[in-house]
Amino acid sequence: MSSKILIIGACGQIGTELTTKLREIHGVSNVIASDINTRNLDLVNSGPFEIIDAKNYNAIKDCCQQNNVKTVYLMAALLSATGEKYPMEAWDLNMNSLFHVLNLAKKKVIDKIFWPSSIAVFGPTTPNENTPQHTICEPTTVYGITKQVGERWCEYYHNKYGVDVRSLRYPGIISHKAMPGGGTTDYAVEIYHEVLKTGKYECFLSKNTRLPMMFMEDAIKATTDLMAADAKKLTIRSGYNLSAISFTPEEIAESIKAQIPDFTISYKPDFRQAIADSWPSSIDDNVARKDWNWSHDYNLMEMTSEMLKQLKKKYNS
Repeated sequence: MSSKILIIGACGQIGTELTTKLREIHGVSNVIASDINTRNLDLVNSGPFEIIDAKNYNAIKDCCQQNNVKTVYLMAALLSATGEKYPMEAWDLNMNSLFHVLNLAKKKVIDKIFWPSSIAVFGPTTPNENTPQHTICEPTTVYGITKQVGERWCEYYHNKYGVDVRSLRYPGIISHKAMPGGGTTDYAVEIYHEVLKTGKYECFLSKNTRLPMMFMEDAIKATTDLMAADAKKLTIRSGYNLSAISFTPEEIAESIKAQIPDFTISYKPDFRQAIADSWPSSIDDNVARKDWNWSHDYNLMEMTSEMLKQLKKKYNS
């Protein structure tokens, strides 16, 4: 039986599109999607799918052994804003699921792991502009703490047990397919939906809050490129800095107004403002560009054009 790929948390924002891309690359039958429920019926019906709780070690192990799974993408997590509301649940899910797949690799049940880190590993003491690969990481959110600790465990398992684990510090991810899942950068997805539904948007961050962002197509490209890279060329086993574009709510609003002049935006910062203020405004990802030739394709105007184009199809259908 040929080896398979398992995506845990496949119904999430990134998992949904990652599943589609991996099936294009490796064939539908070779990529098993899994999640804790069947909330995304399009994904569930598009190929092999299993109900798996990411916190259930035996469920993951059984799926891997029964299907000859050798590569696992662990995409299940409670994100930043949701994690602040449910801190122990975030710790439980984000950490125990990682230990499960790391231990499966340690026992040679699987060969390779992708685990997403995040810019949430950084904090207010991190250099704000062009944040370097190696820098101070003092996160102030539960989500960020889980990502920082997770990075350390990934590097430990690689150095101690030879586990082939690979990770990216994702910036905010913007997609027209899946709805956001409780992150601080979600405004940059919500704004496109609201402009087409109501013509206006009330932003939960202040207008000058600059954050690192990335169009989903670039995030998926980075993920698949990293997993295809020669292991001998990889110098980072914690989490690679990853960057594409940085912008403020005011700047994304202006890019929308260039196509929809009547759009209006207002600002009412909430608890997510403090989270955003603790994160960098731009990221230095030269190590990723050097190690595995990372490069992004979309700038802000190109992303806005594509988001509006695709969402207009959705709302006009």
